Amino acid sequence: MRRRSLTPSALVFGILLTLLAASPALAAGYRYWSFWEGPGGQWQYATQGPSTARPADGSALGFRFAVSQDAAAEAAKPRAAADFASVCAATAAVEGRKRIAVVVDFGVPADAPAGDTPPQDTPRTACVQVAPDATAAEALAEAAKPLRYNSAALLCAVSGYPKQGCGEQIADAAPGPTHAAPEGGGPSTGLLAGAAAVAALAAAAVWQSRRRR
Repeated sequence: MRRRSLTPSALVFGILLTLLAASPALAAGYRYWSFWEGPGGQWQYATQGPSTARPADGSALGFRFAVSQDAAAEAAKPRAAADFASVCAATAAVEGRKRIAVVVDFGVPADAPAGDTPPQDTPRTACVQVAPDATAAEALAEAAKPLRYNSAALLCAVSGYPKQGCGEQIADAAPGPTHAAPEGGGPSTGLLAGAAAVAALAAAAVWQSRRRR
């Protein structure tokens, strides 16, 4: 019984699948300020933004600048503890005001936008006293002015850092705590080489098929 040979199109399709399977997938990350709450002394990713969250007296709030792939699962936490007692130990309670411990972590140089550098005194801690109905954003403003927001109320800068940008998407070939955009933003050399190999094999398959006829 004569075995049927693969058609040129089937051969090329198989080669293409193999190349795609072997190529690393691009993972998207974002450079942004994340917002954390510290109930029980443990940082937890906030479920709402600082402009709507209204922390209770004795709360700890954290803000961290970093490049992260996934908001809740991969975002970098503030590197100072969510310790209200320690941060506010020297701040006496005042009637009609609430005390909030604020931790601001400007991140590491690897996560900084091009041409920018995080402040050296990071992370910073401050105990602020604000009105009973004050939001987390108002508490942060007391601790680390100036703040910068975009038109969608996304927190873009704390104490003027970073100077530019707001929540930019960063593409990277491998997951990790920090990510850098591929130079030029185009396809990788490996992918181009793979495409060239597919084209060459396709031409050879077509030529061989015509020879057998």
